[in-house]
Amino acid sequence: MELRVLRYFLMVAREENITHAAQLLHVTQPTLSRQIQDLEEELGTKLFVRSNHRIVLTQEGMLLRRRAQEIVDLADRTQRDFAHKEEELSGEVAIGSGETRSMTVLAEILSDFRQQYPRVSYRFYSGNADHIKERIENGTLDIGLLPEPVDIARYEFLRVPVMEEWGVLTREDSPLTALEVIRPQDLVGRPLMVSGRELVQNELANWLGDDAQRLNILIRYNLLYNIAMLVKSGFGDALCIRLDCVYPGLRFIPLSPPLRLGSVLVWKKQQITSPAVGALIAHTKQYLESISDHIQ
Repeated sequence: MELRVLRYFLMVAREENITHAAQLLHVTQPTLSRQIQDLEEELGTKLFVRSNHRIVLTQEGMLLRRRAQEIVDLADRTQRDFAHKEEELSGEVAIGSGETRSMTVLAEILSDFRQQYPRVSYRFYSGNADHIKERIENGTLDIGLLPEPVDIARYEFLRVPVMEEWGVLTREDSPLTALEVIRPQDLVGRPLMVSGRELVQNELANWLGDDAQRLNILIRYNLLYNIAMLVKSGFGDALCIRLDCVYPGLRFIPLSPPLRLGSVLVWKKQQITSPAVGALIAHTKQYLESISDHIQ
């Protein structure tokens, strides 16, 4: 399976039209059709079906599109890493981050690093810790900023000196806003939305104690922004971390006893990194050491 053919496949999947895709790829339509047919024969499955004057992906085609995009992205990144022979550091660093206040520290690190190495470029992915770890494992991300709790046995890591505070996001007109803090018994019977990550659920279960079995959980989520819109609509309250952003009409109320967790910056153990990634990791270590005594 050639990289060129995967690029052809991705273009056809995007355009949903062989003729349009052939024009963009600067090949003839029969040549492109033959390449797609050969790919289907090689894989032993149909990748496209015709529907209303366009072609759409089959289930198998959708799976290949995901895998092909990862392969092409990784190949492009590798080519960029080796493309520059000048003494000045260049290349691409792929970073993933969850929704966390520690992102403010990472943003400062990247800004400072950019001043020293302006030719380094970045690709950023937002997702929960499990998705980021998966992408680090398959090589499409170099570094991940992960909110705890997280299993870091397979990774080198740096602890970010910022604590994430857990609480409840609720509407301004909710009866919960009469409380300064939220205790486990305050959540019994209320419609709730909680993180879908198993390790987070375990941490919350420990905080909730016996009341964990009495909760009315409607949704398990991975990222908070869309859930905040559901809170605003009156769908329910969200158990979440405090973020440095404002949701109009909503209020964050901390938990009691307090639940505070940290974040870690991770990369794969025994991983051979590009010069740009190695330089960023070294810079991050120095930066965190310099600020660790000043951040609460």
